[in-house]
Amino acid sequence: YCDEAGNNLVTQFDKDAVEAVGLVKFDFLGLRTLTIIDWAVKAVNQRKKAQNEEPIDISAIALDDEKTFSLLKASQTTAVFQLESRGMKDLIKRLQPDLFEDIIALVALFRPGPLQSGMVDDFINRKHGRAKVVYPHPDIGPVLKPTYGVILYQEQVMQIAQVLAGYSLGGADMLRRAMGKKKPEEMEKQRTIFTEGCLKNNIDKDTATGIFDLMEKFAGYGFNKSHSAAYALVSYQTAWLKAHYPAEFMAAVMSADMDNTEKVVVLVEECEVMKLKLHPPCVNQSDHHFRAIDSNQLTYGLGAIKGLGESAIEVIVAERNANGPFKDMFEFCKRVDLKKVNRRSLETLIRCGALDALGPNRATMMNSLTTAVQMADQHSKNAAAGMNDMFGFAAVEATESSTEAQWANLPEWDDKRRLGAEKDSLGLYLTGHPIDQYLGELKQFTTSRIAKLQSDKSLKVTVAGLLVGMRVIKTKRGSNIGILTLDDKSGKLDVTLFSEALETYRDLLVTDSVIVASGEVTLDDFSGGLRMQGKEIYDLDGARGHFARRLIIRLNQQQMHNGMVQNLAHILKPYQQGECPIFMRYTNGKAYVGLRLGENWRIKPTEDLIAQLKSVLGEDNITLEY
Repeated sequence: YCDEAGNNLVTQFDKDAVEAVGLVKFDFLGLRTLTIIDWAVKAVNQRKKAQNEEPIDISAIALDDEKTFSLLKASQTTAVFQLESRGMKDLIKRLQPDLFEDIIALVALFRPGPLQSGMVDDFINRKHGRAKVVYPHPDIGPVLKPTYGVILYQEQVMQIAQVLAGYSLGGADMLRRAMGKKKPEEMEKQRTIFTEGCLKNNIDKDTATGIFDLMEKFAGYGFNKSHSAAYALVSYQTAWLKAHYPAEFMAAVMSADMDNTEKVVVLVEECEVMKLKLHPPCVNQSDHHFRAIDSNQLTYGLGAIKGLGESAIEVIVAERNANGPFKDMFEFCKRVDLKKVNRRSLETLIRCGALDALGPNRATMMNSLTTAVQMADQHSKNAAAGMNDMFGFAAVEATESSTEAQWANLPEWDDKRRLGAEKDSLGLYLTGHPIDQYLGELKQFTTSRIAKLQSDKSLKVTVAGLLVGMRVIKTKRGSNIGILTLDDKSGKLDVTLFSEALETYRDLLVTDSVIVASGEVTLDDFSGGLRMQGKEIYDLDGARGHFARRLIIRLNQQQMHNGMVQNLAHILKPYQQGECPIFMRYTNGKAYVGLRLGENWRIKPTEDLIAQLKSVLGEDNITLEY
């Protein structure tokens, strides 16, 4: 029948039926990676044009680029097409590709069949000289040389049949299909044809049968080389862009995945690894997409902000491009269409930091927003009413020039609230990390940061991190296993809790809270990274209570007036019945005395208690000693 437009004929039969009657079947794959490459190349060439440099032609790049292969050998393949999974990174680490042919092989090898058959180990060992390269027959040496004597591709099966048994191209393709479909009667027929062809070329029957058996064995794993080569080329092009133009490449990749917050989080982390500076979203700098500023910097795309509609972004960018940067939040509200950039959008822009350049701080801007919207609304009504006479114009000018007085000033939000608002609107912490404020304290009782952990089964370690993910897996026996993901900004670590530990500590496992875990670290065979089996889990207050040796309170003569002792007793009393002793250090300027409080004053050194004591006595007079 015809398609909807009536221009093209469309078959109503399935692919096998149309192939049987002689029609050729083509598969067309629409790859988003091609768009990423196009965006990156256009961004690079735009910068080169401004600098009067020669543009790049991605189809003409050298396929033996040293910088690209260095990146591949280091397994720095996050965002590189087909090469970014954990398992693939592990395979790359083992294979150490140094030729384009190796990349073609990587794509073909990283499949269940080759991985489970031992074929991958054989390939790697032969490449690195740990196993001898052996050819089933000298005549097919040139066919199997690129794959170190391993039959990896379907085309090699066809070439072997041509070289040894005199198959035509069409006949060799029939052999390939027969082997792929594993039809016994067809295979017996092909075995006879192959053996007879080999005998005509003076190859004895035993050798011919042995080679046919080998081909049959590997045909089940054989991959189409032309498909693998096409993928490998796209993989190489993305690796080349990442190696030579990292900012433009990462901007393109992040733009392509703007709607996938989990993917953006991974890519933001990759920017840190690559030492790229990612600037927060800004209404005066950002476009809809992520954009490279120079070779080492890029700016966050407005389109990646949650809850900010496309029409709002278009209005903001169009107004800025037409009439220049925005001066402050009041002017911003007057210049944009508040029907499209509504109150909710404005709050989102403040919370994610996109208006940071337009006001004193986020708390003040949020507190002043109602006034800004009302003034903008009045300005819009005045303009619509045609108030451009001398007095009206003067009044509008006066209002517009005195926006400084309109700020309803507040102290900036604390880190917890500021970063929490970023996480809500962006899906990640961008200008900081909630664990930052605790790093100095955590260093006192943790073994090391996550990034510096080493695998040692005999050694118990203690780490701390933000609980950014948790999943529960049910075992075959019906028990539950918890897998926690801790992030301490330096890296991430999966911590496994078996059923008993999971039940014991379940109440402490609150997402985005700081968790301290003790246990054994081992190597994860699948990912090549580290994994911990958690034995003890603490929240931050619990960790303080467990690891702290004593709480030191410093007092001087001036502080002892106005009922300070009674005040301290009042603050400490609710936190008694803990394990942490209190040590007082008092000085009057002439003498010093140290005093340990009695056992009934052992306390739970919680964050609330420490905060209260510091607010009364000062930051430097309270120390939790580990």
